[in-house]
Amino acid sequence: MYLATLMLLGSGELGREFAIAAKRLGCRVIACDRYAQAPAMQCSDAFEVFSMLDGAALRAAVEKHRPDVIVPEIEAIDTATLAELEREGWRVAPSAKAVQLTMNRDGIREFAARELGLVTSRYKFAESREEALAAAQSVGLPCVIKPVMSSSGKGQSTARTVEEVGVAWDYAVAKMRGDRPRVIVEEFIAFDSEITLLTVATQTGVLFCAPVGHRQEAGDYRESWQPAGIPRGALESAQNQARKVVEALGGTGIFGVEFFIRGDEAIFSELSPRPHDTGMVTLISQSPNEFDLHARAILGLPIPAIEFAGPSASAVILASQDSDRFRFEGLAEALALGHPGKPVDVRLFAKPNTLTNRRMGVALARAGSIDEAIETAINAAAKVEIRYES
Repeated sequence: MYLATLMLLGSGELGREFAIAAKRLGCRVIACDRYAQAPAMQCSDAFEVFSMLDGAALRAAVEKHRPDVIVPEIEAIDTATLAELEREGWRVAPSAKAVQLTMNRDGIREFAARELGLVTSRYKFAESREEALAAAQSVGLPCVIKPVMSSSGKGQSTARTVEEVGVAWDYAVAKMRGDRPRVIVEEFIAFDSEITLLTVATQTGVLFCAPVGHRQEAGDYRESWQPAGIPRGALESAQNQARKVVEALGGTGIFGVEFFIRGDEAIFSELSPRPHDTGMVTLISQSPNEFDLHARAILGLPIPAIEFAGPSASAVILASQDSDRFRFEGLAEALALGHPGKPVDVRLFAKPNTLTNRRMGVALARAGSIDEAIETAINAAAKVEIRYES
């Protein structure tokens, strides 16, 4: 009846789009998250509500539904249990090793720099304010301080003075996930741009999407665009490094590999072994999109080509306050910004409640140039208003 049963660990907006892609391929999808009515649960065959950090609950869900593949969508997972399940014969995509090493920034950074020899910034780890100060003096000011475990880059900031190091430490600890007060203090890179290189590991080799550029604010992305205009030498370096790291991590699926670009140099930053939030732009920019690619790679289905449609951009729709009583307005006005050959689309994530600065949707635009696509996506996102009810 079903091609395969997939269990999603984390069911946010990325999980929702993946669930849609998997359902189109005839899969049975079990969506798991820490709260009910999560976006992916609304379009899945079944769901479970539990903390992904609860190893016993994770094991119970797997043994109950007996998935063909376990597909992590978030960082905060009991990776020890995940590794045990893999050793027992359960399949994890891309691999338990990839999820374990990328759950915390210290794991993937040490792996990339020390074991693989990728190009990275200078960095130190710290587990106290005093250690953070010493680390900052070692790597030099200004420096970037961020928790080793957080969601979508939250908790990171730049310290330009010794006094700001303590403030950055407090901010990182306040925004971290888990109960481990540990941060990475890294050299500030005067980069030309940041990119995400969506890298697809398949059974027959490694494929690359066109590089995705993005702008961040408060540790989270605000706009992304494709293709990012970077020098050929930097792109070749990024592809070589991305291929090296995904092959070392093993398994099949899509990886979001982030780099700082400085001239012809690509400097490895981070990696996510799953669809990337900045890759939401691929919903309008290319076929297959990043979610379709992830599903096909996991299922061992062919990917003959990745067809690029043209300059495209995404812009996020953010909530301004906490509420469980709200509605959206302006969707028609946003979609009306599209023209023949220059489409506009909007994805609303159907989250059950808003939080301040929570991503509630994304506007997508394709145009004749990157600048025009970004401007149109931003304008479309601004048309969609969240109205709060008392």
